[in-house]
Amino acid sequence: MSRRFDIGCTVEVENRFEALGAHVVLDGETALNPGDRVLVHGAPIVVPYGESHRERRTATIRRAGPLRAFWARYVRQWELTELYEVGFEGEPA
Repeated sequence: MSRRFDIGCTVEVENRFEALGAHVVLDGETALNPGDRVLVHGAPIVVPYGESHRERRTATIRRAGPLRAFWARYVRQWELTELYEVGFEGEPA
């Protein structure tokens, strides 16, 4: 498989009270590996408050080389632990 290829995708953007976010769903059963990069082509999607938008785009996937893949696997363990640093404040029971 080539290290760089284009693929179709669906971009979903939500800007509502219940949800705020953007998601990209790649066509087919394309698996992404640690260190791979995905570039979605096209102009930025601006969605007014209270609405959601869905459209088709083309994305370029660039596969990671051995060094980038190793580095991505190595550092992901430290990035995940950042999620654990959550604090709660309140009145003692």
